[in-house]
Amino acid sequence: MENKNVGYLLLGISLIVIIIIFLFNTTLREIDSASCGALHGDFCPMYNTITQQTYLSLAIVGILIIISLFLMFSKQSEKIIVKKVKEKTKPRTYNLSSFKPEEKKVFNIVRENKTIFQADLIDKSGFGKVKVSRILDRLEGNNLVERKRRGMTNVVVLKED
Repeated sequence: MENKNVGYLLLGISLIVIIIIFLFNTTLREIDSASCGALHGDFCPMYNTITQQTYLSLAIVGILIIISLFLMFSKQSEKIIVKKVKEKTKPRTYNLSSFKPEEKKVFNIVRENKTIFQADLIDKSGFGKVKVSRILDRLEGNNLVERKRRGMTNVVVLKED
């Protein structure tokens, strides 16, 4: 909600509270004059407390009115829009010359998918669980892939740093 609208809302509430204060003040003075007038005459000690309470409540409402006026006339803050420009990153080149053909095959499957479950990697490569696990150990050691534990299996993720 904008500051201006909040200011109008506070001002409206303040005016309603002022009306309620004067209604209560009038009612209290009538009750006071009916009950206290016979005992004390024209001057009743309750008159002072009613007046003090009225001034205190009007002072609080006055503060609310000042705040509402400040909100209504204060300048709206400017919206700052920041857009990040996505930097073009050069695709990482991988030197696979020192790897065995099985390692290259597993790495290429991971590179095509970027993220793959280790169980799916076993199916796609056609190698056994142990062989794929050892190949992934070597690829992880060379900082090419990363395994993350997900439940009962691993997710193999291509590292692109």
